[in-house]
Amino acid sequence: MKKLFVSMGLATAGVASLHAAYAPDATDNSKMWTLSATLRGFYDDNYNTTTQKQGSAGFEVNPSFGLNMPLQQTEIGLRYSYGLYYYQQRQQNNQNPIDQTHQLDVWLDHAFTPRWESRLEDTFTVSQDPALSASGTAIPQRVEGNNIANTVNGSLHTDWTREFSTVLSAQDSFYNYENSGGNTAPPYSNPSYAGSLNRNEATFGLELQWVVLPTTTALIGYKFGMAHYLGDEPIAENANAPYSPAHPYVYYSDSRDSRSQFGYVGVQHKFLENLTGNANVGVQYTDYYNDPNSTSSLSPYADASMIYTYAAGSYAQLGVTQSRNATDTVSVNSQGQITLDQESTVAYGSLNQALTPKLMGSLVGHFQYSTYNQGAYNNQTAQFYNLGVNLSYAFNRHFSSDLGYNFDWYTTAAPGQDYTRNRVYLGVSATY
Repeated sequence: MKKLFVSMGLATAGVASLHAAYAPDATDNSKMWTLSATLRGFYDDNYNTTTQKQGSAGFEVNPSFGLNMPLQQTEIGLRYSYGLYYYQQRQQNNQNPIDQTHQLDVWLDHAFTPRWESRLEDTFTVSQDPALSASGTAIPQRVEGNNIANTVNGSLHTDWTREFSTVLSAQDSFYNYENSGGNTAPPYSNPSYAGSLNRNEATFGLELQWVVLPTTTALIGYKFGMAHYLGDEPIAENANAPYSPAHPYVYYSDSRDSRSQFGYVGVQHKFLENLTGNANVGVQYTDYYNDPNSTSSLSPYADASMIYTYAAGSYAQLGVTQSRNATDTVSVNSQGQITLDQESTVAYGSLNQALTPKLMGSLVGHFQYSTYNQGAYNNQTAQFYNLGVNLSYAFNRHFSSDLGYNFDWYTTAAPGQDYTRNRVYLGVSATY
């Protein structure tokens, strides 16, 4: 299994994530297990996500299995999804036309007492699409190889009184790209994805929450995060430093290691029975302790969203986030400073409308505005636009069909990375 890809890309993932944010446990509780499968035909006009487009028709098969076991004080769940994708153009080019993906979700909820509740969840993916295998602000880009991501989340919610509660949280994310060994000799200007993006990110947090009104909760929080790059490869060379040709001054993967501290305040408010919102705003201080230039940054941090359920089966969601994220763009400027990461603002939204009792329409939008931190493109920008439209018709509770279109546009100051992408698809699904 050398080539892996998710043909639906970020728009479909966006629909799922936005819906999950609204109803994370939207499963059929009348039975312990569910089984579903989807068959779609598609056309993708830029399946390599490159400046020079190459398109292909194809089909995809996506079976999935879910298991949910509610016990007296514990709930255990599992969901596995498999994807097989066939590209006709690759067959004609005498290339392997088949891609495969795997995603496994496992979760455990447990209530120790009515006031002490915990949740543990793990998501493991093997894919070629950074929309699934990279951080939440990554740009979808095709990468050859078995690319692995694993994210573990844990939390402990404690109600100390009727008005005061705390949330302890921890997250660990591991990313591993098979594409390695890009830089084998000076000037080390072509790092591999493994060299620039293989990493482990861990975050630990404490949040204090006060119920100030029946419909309003105020909070204050602190998080500590660490990012350690694991590629152990040369990723850039400082051509301006004094060195002998035999011993150049080289930056390695872990030169971009960092520690971050987040401080924020927030509010959760229920405006109406069908309108809720939350907002966290604060600052993020990041120390790049392995960078020879000993740099640090202070940047805004934000996470806000609002959900409006305006009719049965119909809802809208808007949100914005502001934080720092990893980037595969690596360069060194005239002062010898390497690209460390990006500061990104992400705005997203979705509209899900029940057009008839059996026909559902959805519209998903996503915009990311990123600024490079240090390096040759310091303070220059990268922008990503995504739009997805979908119509789904339910023949009955077991069978449905869908029709959709996705558009991606990525533009950046780094040369040779811009692309546009159009995808259309038509499919049928069965669920039992």
